[in-house]
Amino acid sequence: MAARAPDIPAVSFGDITRIPELKQRILFTLGMLVVYRIGAHIPVPGVDAQVLAEFFRQAQGSLLGMFDMFSGGALRRLTIFALGIMPYISAAIIIQLLTVVHPKLEQLKKEGELGRKKLTEYTRYGTVLLAAFQALGVAVGLETFSVNGMPVVPNPGLGFKLMTVITLVAGTVFLMWIGEQINERGIGNGISLIIFAGIVAGLPSAIGGTLELARTGEYDPFTVLFLLVLVIAVTYAVVWFERAQRRIPVQYAKRQVGGRIVGGRGTFLPLKLNTSGVIPPIFASSLILLPATFAQFAKGAPGFGWLEDLAAALNPNGWLYLTLFAVLIVFFAFFYTAIVFDPKDTADMLKKHGGFIPGIRPGQRTAEYLDRVLTRITVLGAIYLVIVCLIPQFLIAKFQVPFYFGGTSLLIVVVVTMDTLAQIQAHLLSHQYEGLMKQARLKTR
Repeated sequence: MAARAPDIPAVSFGDITRIPELKQRILFTLGMLVVYRIGAHIPVPGVDAQVLAEFFRQAQGSLLGMFDMFSGGALRRLTIFALGIMPYISAAIIIQLLTVVHPKLEQLKKEGELGRKKLTEYTRYGTVLLAAFQALGVAVGLETFSVNGMPVVPNPGLGFKLMTVITLVAGTVFLMWIGEQINERGIGNGISLIIFAGIVAGLPSAIGGTLELARTGEYDPFTVLFLLVLVIAVTYAVVWFERAQRRIPVQYAKRQVGGRIVGGRGTFLPLKLNTSGVIPPIFASSLILLPATFAQFAKGAPGFGWLEDLAAALNPNGWLYLTLFAVLIVFFAFFYTAIVFDPKDTADMLKKHGGFIPGIRPGQRTAEYLDRVLTRITVLGAIYLVIVCLIPQFLIAKFQVPFYFGGTSLLIVVVVTMDTLAQIQAHLLSHQYEGLMKQARLKTR
């Protein structure tokens, strides 16, 4: 049975202002996010902004639309941060997947801090390669696209491609550096905060658009009230499920170390209900929207009519899209959970440290038990993800509501907010602990 994680103590603004180091970290983080938002409005030269805006209006519901949401509108304006931080996330996931199948990378993963630094280095190289590939695809695609006879790129050619690739790759690398600086000198969680800032940047316009529809009479007051209640309820459900966990009791055997008896204490092994986080809906959306994106670039080209037919069949409001979306979310929920949590490694670690689950034999039986429990709670986690991610489709189909009111964006916003509050609380507790240690040292003197 799933249980909620312990409540995060309330973070008081007064406590933050009394700790200079924490205040500096928060201000540094906010400063880096301001730099990110400024860069999200600096356009890449060589593009007709009006034609590009019309292009993205027609590309709503494609993979480009989803990436534009994660970049806070930077892709729609084709700014220096148009690719956002998604190449880094993709590279990190690929490296994480390779650690399961590649022996050398798997060994690096087990080598502690040195191995982690090497994997981070590989992730950076992968980020540059993926960003260069995506930037070249964007440049080539924009050169071939026009709206009402007006080209998106007035002067196409090698110069535009080279300038676009260099600019977009440099922007992604700079965002990666900002994320690392927030981790080291800020409050942490840098990459997630960049995505969070991009999504939240579009939230005011989404809310404003909804209120404008209510003002013009397209929404009646009961519809607006229903949407407000639904948003609050879904947000509460996301918070509850993201903190829900199955606690497996673990007992440690008593043993003698020198002249002391250690062990004999009981604890628990927490298994999150949603171990895979927001990865399943992101991967599912990317795969299912690929045909629509390719069809948008290949529109009118001979021999690609079947691609347009496939994109039309995968209409976001159609039953085929919704069914495939749900199936892919469930698949990636199990797939990614199997990657990030290995029951056999956990069972071996418990056995090595003298721990065991009451009533379960250590070793292989413990691994089988953990795998069985993890499978059951992953079923619940996958169902929860499917319901939350299908809510936006219902809202769009019935009320023409912006995508920000649910789905992947809501998951990211809620999870990042919870993680950031936990980081701030950890700094507060660390400061209190240091203060208690200083008082203890003074008393002993």
